[in-house]
Amino acid sequence: MNTIALIRNRAMKSIRRILISSRNSSPFLSTPANSGHAPPIAGNSPRPRFNHHQPLQMHRIKGITQKVLGLPYSNFAPLTMPFILITSNRDVSTFKVRNCSTSVESRGHDNNFERIYVQGGMNNVKPLVVESSHEDVTDERNLGGEVNASVGKSKWEESDVEKQAWKLLQGAVVTYCGNPVGTVAANDPGDKLPLNYDQVFLRDFIPSALAFLLRGESEIVKNFLLHTLQLQSWEKTVDCYSPGQGLMPASFKVRTVALDEDKREEVLDPDFGESAIGRVAPVDSGLWWIILLRAYGKLTGDCSLQERADVQTGLKMILNLCLTDGFDMFPSLLVTDGSCMIDRRMGIHGHPLEIQALFYSALRCSREMLVVTEGTDNLIRAINNRLSALSFHIREYYWVDMKKMNEIYRYKTEEYSMDAINKFNIYPEQIPPWLMDWIPEEGGYLIGNLQPAHMDFRFFTLGNLWSIVSSLGTPRQNQATLNLIEAKWDDLVGHMPLKICYPALDNEEWRITTGSDPKNTPWSYHNGGSWPTLLWQFTLACIKMGRTELAQKAVALAEKRLPVDSWPEYYDTRTGKFIGKQARMYQTWTIAGFLTSKMLLKDPETASRLFWEEDYELLDICVCGLSKNGRKRCSRGAARSQILVCIHPQTCIMVSL
Repeated sequence: MNTIALIRNRAMKSIRRILISSRNSSPFLSTPANSGHAPPIAGNSPRPRFNHHQPLQMHRIKGITQKVLGLPYSNFAPLTMPFILITSNRDVSTFKVRNCSTSVESRGHDNNFERIYVQGGMNNVKPLVVESSHEDVTDERNLGGEVNASVGKSKWEESDVEKQAWKLLQGAVVTYCGNPVGTVAANDPGDKLPLNYDQVFLRDFIPSALAFLLRGESEIVKNFLLHTLQLQSWEKTVDCYSPGQGLMPASFKVRTVALDEDKREEVLDPDFGESAIGRVAPVDSGLWWIILLRAYGKLTGDCSLQERADVQTGLKMILNLCLTDGFDMFPSLLVTDGSCMIDRRMGIHGHPLEIQALFYSALRCSREMLVVTEGTDNLIRAINNRLSALSFHIREYYWVDMKKMNEIYRYKTEEYSMDAINKFNIYPEQIPPWLMDWIPEEGGYLIGNLQPAHMDFRFFTLGNLWSIVSSLGTPRQNQATLNLIEAKWDDLVGHMPLKICYPALDNEEWRITTGSDPKNTPWSYHNGGSWPTLLWQFTLACIKMGRTELAQKAVALAEKRLPVDSWPEYYDTRTGKFIGKQARMYQTWTIAGFLTSKMLLKDPETASRLFWEEDYELLDICVCGLSKNGRKRCSRGAARSQILVCIHPQTCIMVSL
């Protein structure tokens, strides 16, 4: 009763930021399997691909929460971040309350208690997490133990460099209430001013998560997925404006705060961009979260996490945020500068390739994981239509090779008809001089951005690699992209894989585009710097296309330098010869990217679970709608006319139908 009284006294000040759970049990509401509010048990009745856990009846939630907080019954709406209550038996009046919260930052100006509610009812709220108390117990390692503890057994013999990397990765693990929940961005013991590198970034944790999953250690990944889900959709503001519901944070930090003189608790403090340098919301965080959720199921064989009601609802919230209708005429996502891995001003605002490739991947993941019910029919239909339109748009208008360059070079402008060839009014003078001699005869790539009267011809590595992994590009385009990387190895790999983009902006173009950014100087950081973390995505793309020799060459190059250079964040100069001038050492995703690459090369069969093949069923969904007077050709036919047939892991041929 003292605990409940404490909650009641503190509710008005910190309820909107505090996640209450049990220190000695799962941070989610649990009930006995035979209680009236347990989820459906698998196998009792026919069901779709995944279990669909029905949300708790609202009168049950209402009664419990009001009883604890002493609230009146009127004007009660579902909570954005509900209390997590643990019932020890069927008597719902008995509770155990945990001192691990999400945040207790005070907001003196926020006196409106109803702001913790979600406007719009049950369709927009994430239901409370309900689990059976008789959960399957798996023998998983607790990665939150001693830094020097063994990290588990490997199926393959590890080199000394790999052993060192695993020890460093283990040392970067962050724990919350005794459980591992992620890895810090960098863990340099000599860094006296870590800034935000001591936080867990969603995009940075992806290679760490894959490394742990490939090693058979899934607990940290599961905890990460669930805890970041609990941070979703909080009312983070910049100048009194809140982003859309469903936004995932860019990062979070575990803090220890004092509640009373003799009582302290751990809290998760998320950053949705309101503390970032440019105050930009992370568009890619939610997309990476969806991709990791699928990878967890594929690599562990456990799809129960995807089936959970809270996970399904969180997934739908991200999709609804991304699929919201707006003024844009393109199927690609419209975003501002700095909304992805390139998180500073670099002239990528609009429809950057990186976001489109991740968006396409997240949609394909969601189509696999969404529970098929009457309530999801419209969402699945919207996903299919967007996938169809997006793949056509990227393949048709972003692709550049010698043939396409010749078309652009002879473009006519100011075309107003539905039959216009130059649909975006691109002026041929935009073709940069460097590109004419740079692009090889047998190669090509997807440009960095496309907007009215503007094509960004820079080569952005992450977007092109992930287009291969997700089959956003056609099989022929994917092979041509790797052909280009091989032909331009010195430019894109050099002394350290891989360039984040090519070429660098310099002189007046650098001053105008970056605002004279002193960190993004030519051939440094985001402006043509070399990022070893891209290695694992390059490896995955090479394995998919049967070009493992390229990945092996790049991994061998990195293995020689990274441990000697103390695993830096990035490299500078045109060929990546020098360590980045502001690079952090012992950068976690550099370490994890190397380890993931090594394991993927040792087990290509497992790697195949992480990429997508061409979906020819999806190609049949073509929603041109302008067949008579509009599109004269469609990439559906172009994609279906070529199938990549691998007769040997090293030998792939194109077969025309």
